[in-house]
Amino acid sequence: MNRERRPSTAVDVGGVQVGGGAPVVVQSMTNTDTGDVEATAGQVAALAEAGSELVRITVNTPRAAAAVPEIVRRVTERCGPVPVIGDFHYNGHLLLEQHPECARALAKYRINPGNVGAGSRHDEHFRRIIDVAVRCGKPVRIGVNWGSLDPAPLARLMDENNRNASPRPVREVMIEAMIQSALDSARMAEEYGLGHDRIIVSAKMSGVPDLVDACRALAARCDYALHLGLTEAGMGMKGTVASTAALAVLLAEGIGDTIRVSLTPAPGGDRCEEVLVAQQILQSLEIRRFAPQVSACPGCGRTSSAFFSEMADRVQAHIRSRMPEWRRLHPGVENLTVAVMGCVVNGPGESRHADIGISLPGNGEDPKAPVYIDGVHAATLAGDAIVGDFLAILEKYVAGKYSAVS
Repeated sequence: MNRERRPSTAVDVGGVQVGGGAPVVVQSMTNTDTGDVEATAGQVAALAEAGSELVRITVNTPRAAAAVPEIVRRVTERCGPVPVIGDFHYNGHLLLEQHPECARALAKYRINPGNVGAGSRHDEHFRRIIDVAVRCGKPVRIGVNWGSLDPAPLARLMDENNRNASPRPVREVMIEAMIQSALDSARMAEEYGLGHDRIIVSAKMSGVPDLVDACRALAARCDYALHLGLTEAGMGMKGTVASTAALAVLLAEGIGDTIRVSLTPAPGGDRCEEVLVAQQILQSLEIRRFAPQVSACPGCGRTSSAFFSEMADRVQAHIRSRMPEWRRLHPGVENLTVAVMGCVVNGPGESRHADIGISLPGNGEDPKAPVYIDGVHAATLAGDAIVGDFLAILEKYVAGKYSAVS
């Protein structure tokens, strides 16, 4: 995708660059009790292995803060360095001061201006967190949320709006309050000694139009690196579609340096799903590539058999299972495109457009499946072993096209 990226300041987060023209970074967050070292380290590692480049954990109690160094150690031992971010609300100043090993182990702190304290305590608590960040050389994300907006700027703007002869809609005032809270807090952090290149900002809410409008305005008024995400996106299809609708608009406009898709997992569901959705958003927009793309026929009256969809599922599962090794041995394999099509109408054409594709027979067609490699008819498959034969061709293609690394 040809898009002009919004200029932003580069921030180093535990060795991962956010902003400054770097690729958009995928991040996620655990939902374990952080005090449970084994469960949290396991989930951080699983998210990282799924492709989350930054992983955030809740740090809300002394027990959780005390567990952080061991969590980071175990994750590093299992899958190498992973930037682990601490999410602080209400008592972050105390936890960071009282647990210096936690403060040093984390790659970044996330704080919410609306939850650091009220009245005179707000600035004091905020400064104490920033002081720790400065001492430890850590970046900070100043994350404003619609549901926990700092009441001070909101009250001030509401009063001003009420005095206007033509008051603005409340929604506009609230968005402006969020932007001012983020930018005022960022400027305050700089006054307290935190470098401009140590600050990431975000303004998050659960409504798609609200998020788009707020992030557009925030991006236009600063050059801080921006984190994007629809907070409380929801479950399943709703959460996936809403997050995609919001993030796709902003990313296509060049806005956003790091993203999270905040899905509510189904009972017993896989937390890693949010990582895969975030990757697919970026991949569909052709902003980044993470894994081979499989195009599959949606089915119609020509394809009464479910075989083509079952085959597409098996091909996708095969690729997913092979990616850890392929990524290591065959750099560039993430750019591979595969097509599994169901009939003669679009099958041959789509298969030729892919790096490797197969066109399965539809109703009444000759029960043979031509395979195309780099746009050329390379083989014809038939019989019960079509899937296995195609996967063997796929493996040979990957090994031949993408340089092997010893």
